[in-house]
Amino acid sequence: MSHILFISPYYPPENGAAPACVGETCTRLVKLGHQVTVLTTLPNYPTGIVLPEYRGHLLQKEVRDGVQVVRVWSFISPNKSFWSRIRWYLSFALLAPLFGGKAVGRPDIIIVQSPPLFDAIAVRILARWKRCPFIFMVSDPWPEAPIQLGVLRNPALIWLSKWLEWSTYQRASLVWVVAEWVRDFLIQRGLSPERVFLLPNGVDTNKFRPLPQAQARAELGWDDRFTVLYVGTHGVTHGLITILDAAEQIKDRDDIRFVLVGEGADKAYLMAQAQKRELKNITFLDPVAHNIVPTLLAAGDTCLAHVRKVPGGLGIIPIKMYEAMACARPVVLAVDGDARRIAEEAGGAIYVEPENPSALASAIIHLYEHPDLISIVGPKGRAYVEARFDYDRLTAVLDARIAMLLDEQNTRNGHSRKNTHTAASLDMLAILKPPGRSERSVVKTASKYSVTTETQTHPDLLDGRKGD
Repeated sequence: MSHILFISPYYPPENGAAPACVGETCTRLVKLGHQVTVLTTLPNYPTGIVLPEYRGHLLQKEVRDGVQVVRVWSFISPNKSFWSRIRWYLSFALLAPLFGGKAVGRPDIIIVQSPPLFDAIAVRILARWKRCPFIFMVSDPWPEAPIQLGVLRNPALIWLSKWLEWSTYQRASLVWVVAEWVRDFLIQRGLSPERVFLLPNGVDTNKFRPLPQAQARAELGWDDRFTVLYVGTHGVTHGLITILDAAEQIKDRDDIRFVLVGEGADKAYLMAQAQKRELKNITFLDPVAHNIVPTLLAAGDTCLAHVRKVPGGLGIIPIKMYEAMACARPVVLAVDGDARRIAEEAGGAIYVEPENPSALASAIIHLYEHPDLISIVGPKGRAYVEARFDYDRLTAVLDARIAMLLDEQNTRNGHSRKNTHTAASLDMLAILKPPGRSERSVVKTASKYSVTTETQTHPDLLDGRKGD
């Protein structure tokens, strides 16, 4: 088997989508027989405060679930400003090869996660040093996202960022994207379709599963009010002020409450706004460990996913959507594009226009007044993600693609060793590839939104290469 190196500033025991995605994939690759090393920094996300047991070292090593974890010091700060995060990202990208280059050994292949885009610096240094190919994993096309959000305006920095982005696409052996929108965007810009690999993020459907609501609420000490739950980052991208606006519109309904769990750059502002508006129907909770999230989701009646209405938002597929659906909780989804298409095909969500508090409030009231709809929508979402987005299945596809890439590399280098794992992996790819299109039926739940019942398999989310 292969030695795979992941580079990411996010890794458990940190909480959040980014650490979970890398951690879930790495542990499964170990179970498939690979040696996996992660080059990361000191655990600090999302607060920017390093956990006490990890302080005071330039280099640390540990083993987590069979994964060799190499941690290096970087400029970490609790300051949540954009430029503070940029300093952190850039310092990690430059210091990771310097402090951790020898400790990671000699990998056969490197996978680097972007954003942050600056990790491209680290992977290019290490790939050249270790003389191995690398996969550039793109969750969000930077610098396009911060430009659209208006947080990156300096022309020189924009030019440098775009140069780093595009030149890294060219140097990567494979570009792994997690959304169809991102794939199409890169191909339209001129990247060869054969070099783009489409594999979405997913969810551990064993960990995230339906649990008794009464038991979950008893564990959390919650009452029986209809609970609208948001679990995730309170950041600039998410536009959570819309949730406050919706809560304000229905604040006279004492039996509906909103619970927002997490941390982020906008949290202090949101809490101040809730206090200023005297919103008694909103509760803010600190982030919780990832293994507690299934209990939170079980305790809620419906879950929210929301992002701002910007062009880059079309490519966002929130992990919280997969997790809520896996727990058979209905999702009110204020995310357009790929996420909307997936949710509607699953029949596990109600779509509302992003940054439209009236539509959001209307959807919540509709679910509150139609509990039978919750019992229909929730199980549909569970069945869909279990079949399509379980991490065991997705990691098997990634394993197959890595084997193919390394075989191609060996062939170019003149090696005749055959990777016997490839044939079995290709069979797995064939199994996961969905069959042809068929019809869909739409169940109207209100004039402003709909729940789509899935009777077709979606286009190939698993592999963006033509001819496969």
